Amino acid sequence: MAGQIPLDPVSVPAFLLEGEENRHTPLFLNSPHSGDAFPPHFLARSQLSRAALRRASDLYVDSLFRPLVAEGLPMLSSPLPRSYLDLNREPLELDPRLIAGPLPVDANTRSLRVAGGLGTIPRVIGDQIEIYAGKLPLEEALSRIAAHYVPYHLRLHRELAQRHRDHGMVLLLDLHSMPSQTLPRPHRSMPDLVIGDRFGSSAASGLVEHLEHLARCAGFRVERNQPYAGGYITEHYGRPTLGWHAIQIEVNRALYMDEAHLEPHDGFQGLSAALCGIVMQLVADQAFDSRKTALHFSQKAAE
Repeated sequence: MAGQIPLDPVSVPAFLLEGEENRHTPLFLNSPHSGDAFPPHFLARSQLSRAALRRASDLYVDSLFRPLVAEGLPMLSSPLPRSYLDLNREPLELDPRLIAGPLPVDANTRSLRVAGGLGTIPRVIGDQIEIYAGKLPLEEALSRIAAHYVPYHLRLHRELAQRHRDHGMVLLLDLHSMPSQTLPRPHRSMPDLVIGDRFGSSAASGLVEHLEHLARCAGFRVERNQPYAGGYITEHYGRPTLGWHAIQIEVNRALYMDEAHLEPHDGFQGLSAALCGIVMQLVADQAFDSRKTALHFSQKAAE
């Protein structure tokens, strides 16, 4: 149809939803950055190799938590890589240094993420390594968003809203991974886990405290909100006063993969079992009563 924005020629689906029918609990898992299916036209346009681009993804995070699907928990994930489209951004965090031509009037070009080259369509990976040799047409950027970002978030919202209706509350665990060492502290090891709640704004404090308590009891070194407090997904879907709780979990990659060769190592299965055990204990420890959530979990964390 004349005037219609052409969609990217990508046969990869916008999302993978597993355990959709599992609604006995308000807990929902989301892995937006673990995708590893690279569209050929993206690889052809990029000046980086597939191996280099893979370093931007939270590889294998979906696999770490996938055993929970068999235990009755639903999980949404993206097959597409983060370097192609970042689902943990606003819909139109567009970088004028990457996108050619005038941008939409409602584009957010001034966010800190765009300033760092990490908008909805990323311009760089890692230490400011440019993905493309030149600029992208606006139509291409908008087509990626229309074809993949929009249906992903529509489905995520639909699933969270359904569980909120069923239970009076919903808890989203947004799953990510982090390098074992990162700037600006390259010589300081990262913790095992970072739990992010947007500095107390995206989830009831009792929920966060109890999750941290369970992780520490399982032997993990845990920090909260440092250096990762949660991105757009945690901020956007976390409305604790309305019964919508969102917590980001960052997993240290050294615990489960060879960071040089980007392959799982012998610690993968043990870590997966430990992480899934924490989540299942979280489910078992509470009644998810939206009126008592904060008090209930605050008492649990103090035990």
